[in-house]
Order: sequence, then C-alpha cells, then structure tokens
Amino acid sequence: MNIKKIAEMAGVSVSTVSKIMNNYSDVSEKTKRRVLEIIEQTGYTPSSSAKTLATKKSNLIGVIFAGELNVEFTHPFFVEVLNSFKKQMGVLGYDLIFFSNEKFINSGDYYSRCLHFHVDGCVIISGEKMEPAIQELDRSHIPCIGVDLELTGKKSGYVMSDNYQIASKVVEHFYLLGHRELGFIGSTADSDISNRREAGYVRAIAGFGLAMNPGWFVHGGDFFEPSGYEAMNSLIASGNLPKAVFAASDLLALGAIRALKEQGLRVPEDVAIIGCDDIEACQYTSPTLTTIRQNKERLGVLAAHMLFDLINNQSEGGSFVVEPALIVRESCGSGLTHLNR
Repeated sequence: MNIKKIAEMAGVSVSTVSKIMNNYSDVSEKTKRRVLEIIEQTGYTPSSSAKTLATKKSNLIGVIFAGELNVEFTHPFFVEVLNSFKKQMGVLGYDLIFFSNEKFINSGDYYSRCLHFHVDGCVIISGEKMEPAIQELDRSHIPCIGVDLELTGKKSGYVMSDNYQIASKVVEHFYLLGHRELGFIGSTADSDISNRREAGYVRAIAGFGLAMNPGWFVHGGDFFEPSGYEAMNSLIASGNLPKAVFAASDLLALGAIRALKEQGLRVPEDVAIIGCDDIEACQYTSPTLTTIRQNKERLGVLAAHMLFDLINNQSEGGSFVVEPALIVRESCGSGLTHLNR
C-alpha cells in the first residue's frame, strides 16, 4: 500500500491525498473523510497512524540542531538542556524525533520534513550561521521554541540565559579582584550568542570606567576547546597579555588554559580566566574553572512547557530569560585582595 494506491481507491489525485495528510485546508470535508476512511481501512501508515492524520496530533516533537556549524551532541551545555527538555516532554506525553542537519540530505527543507512526520512542534538548538530554512520554519504555523536562539514567528518563542548579566557578573568579579586589563575570547564573529556576551562585556567594562584594548578581544572558529587554545596562543604571540580573560564558553576557557600552561604561564597568577556554562568538567580541571553557571535544567523545563502551551494554543509565544550565577573556583583567584584599590 502506498499513497498512489490510496489516491486510486479514493478516486482523487496523489496531490490531494498529500494535502489531506499534511492538513491543508483547500480540500472539501467530503473528500477528506473519504480518503481518511480508506487510510484507516487499509491500515496505511507512512509515518503516522490514520488516527493521527484525522486528529492532527502525533505527540511527536522535532529536535533540530540548527546552523551550518551546529553543536549536535558534542556540546555538554546543550546536552544537559536537551536532557531536561526530553524528560519534561515525556511527562507531558510527547516523544522526540531528531532531524538530520539540512546540509546532509539531498532534498526537503525543515518545514516540509516537519509536515511529513506530522510533528506537533519543534525545539531548535542554536548553532552558528543559521540556514534560511530555520527562518522559514520560524515563520510557519508549526510551534517552535528556540534554545539560545531568538525566534520571532507568530507560533514561536525562545529561552536563553541573560547574556548581558553574564558579562556584567564577569567584569564585576574581575574588578573586585583588582584586574583592570581585561580580554575576551569569543566564537565566530557572526555568532549571536558570542556577540551578545561580548557586547555585554564591553558595556560593563565601560560602566566601570575601564579602558578597553581591542587587541585583547579575539575570536575562534566555534565554542570548542581547540578554538580557545588557538585564540590564547594568538594573544600570547602578540607579546602583550591582559591580566584577565573572559571566554564565551567553558570549552574555550579550557583551551585557553592549556595554551597558557604550555607557555609556562600560570593561571590565575599571570592570567585569570572565567568561562561560561558551568559544564561538569570545570570541577576537575587544574586549576578548577571559575565560570558563569547557566541553569540548564530550568532552560530545558521552560522550553518544554512553552512548546506545550504553543501546541495547545494556551499561549502566543514569548520569551524567558534565565538568571545566571557566578561560580568561583581556582582559575580566577579566590580572595578579593584589591577591594580597596
């Protein structure tokens, strides 16, 4: 049994059956009932049951790791957020289906694939260099929630940490430790999250009346450890190091620490380091990493409830910004010894 045979049995075109399966409105109720009855009688199940087609509910949530440079399962921050999201969606009665990144498939965009699998909604995990297909999905009627990705469609919303507050907490801590020469390691220059943290960092530096050296602001190719290692090596090669560096992710910070140690420099005595995310590895590095903790469990739970409300027409989208927290460890020094400076 296939869609062509269903069309022949119903006396309609293949495109009409496809429209009915994808819930298009330009098909008469009489034709729709006839096709759905045939689907139910034959037990035809291309990707969902006839009951799903009739009720327009599949209890499936699409998971998309967005961007040409996506983080997928290799980034511990997003893994923890997604695990929290998965648990909460399970409590709410939904299963997850993971979509391959668009560059790895031959045809079909995210929107058409969502229609094909009859997903009730999507969670979209932020990556780098967003594909146009993400914007199309955001503008569609399919409910979507972005994680660290600002979605603005009529059936969309997003959750993220307060990136300006993240940067402000970093600068305040550096300032109280007596550090006045501050640097920054970010991801690619077109990364929205990295740019938000950098902008907040610049604003906070200015707020404390400190001078800013653009040469101490460097960017890697992504949020991962090798990029942090290369970025710090470029700072070392310049011969003029800042006294403290904020890395836009913990993995960037760990790469920076590795580069400093290889050059015989001490952390935090020569250069203090603060990361962002508070991944589990921060507790076991040498030195342990001072970082900004993002509430990963709360982000995941909020994303799940927001998507549930969108699916069930209990809200019209919106956004939640979650407050971060400073976690002080060894990489920044522990005493506020220059408080009166």
